[in-house]
Amino acid sequence: MTIMIRAAFAAARSLKRDFGEVEHLQFTEKGPGDFVSNADIYAQKVIREHLLKARPDYGFLGEEGEPAQGNGTHRWIVDPLDGTTNFMHGLPHFAISIALEHQGDIVAGLVLNPATDELFWAEKGAGAFLETPSMVRSRRLRVAGRKTLLNALVATGIPHPSKGRHDEYLRTLRPMMGAVAGVRRFGAAALDLAFVAAARVDGFWEFELSPWDVAAGILLVKEAGGQVSDIAGEPYRLGGSSILATNFELHAPLAKLLKEA
Repeated sequence: MTIMIRAAFAAARSLKRDFGEVEHLQFTEKGPGDFVSNADIYAQKVIREHLLKARPDYGFLGEEGEPAQGNGTHRWIVDPLDGTTNFMHGLPHFAISIALEHQGDIVAGLVLNPATDELFWAEKGAGAFLETPSMVRSRRLRVAGRKTLLNALVATGIPHPSKGRHDEYLRTLRPMMGAVAGVRRFGAAALDLAFVAAARVDGFWEFELSPWDVAAGILLVKEAGGQVSDIAGEPYRLGGSSILATNFELHAPLAKLLKEA
C-alpha cells in the first residue's frame, strides 16, 4: 500500500499542474466521447515507473499503453485518470485508481482525487479507509445503512451512444428514477464506487466498464461491508458487461429492479 500511495501522489502532482492549466492542454480524440490527454499518458508513465521499480516482476494493466505480463501471479491494474472528460472541462472530480491483483483476486486498492487530495484505500481483510489532509488519522469506511429504496441516493454512469447498450441503459434509468430518492451522474466510476464505500451514495450501477475503472473500487466497497455483482445479482468479474455495488440491504431490491428493466 505504501508503494501504491507514493505512486498515486507522484502522478497527482503532474495532474494538479496540468489541471491548473487545462485550457492549454492538447487533447486527441480516441473515439466519440472518449478522450485522452497528454496528462493522462504522463500520469500512467509516472505510476508505472514507481510500481515496477518497486516490484519489477509484477504484471501491469493500464488504460494507456501496452500491458506487461510479469510473473503471472501479481498484477497492477491502473487507471491514471478516471473522469477524463471532467478533467478536460475543468471539473474537479476525477481520480487515480490503482489496484493489486494476486492470482485473480484484488487484494489492495486505492482511489485518489488529486483535486481534493481525498484518498480512499483498502486491503483485503483489513477494511477500507479515507484520508484527507485535514484528518489527524484515517477514518474507517462503512457503507450506508439505509434499507428502503425510497430513501436511497444512487449513482450511475451514462454510456455514450456509440458504445452500445444505450437503449438498455435508458430502460434501467426510468424505473430507477421512480423508485429511489435521487439518481446522480458524477462522471468517474472509481469515485462512484469509493462513494458507495464511504456511504455518500447507497448504490451504483453502470454498463461496459473496463477492469481499470473498477478494480480498486470493488475492493473498497467489499471492505466497507458492501456487495458487488452484475445488475442481475450474479457474481461480478473484471471486465463484466454490467456492475451493481450497494449495501446488503438494498442489493436484492436494486438487482431485481434492474434485471426486470
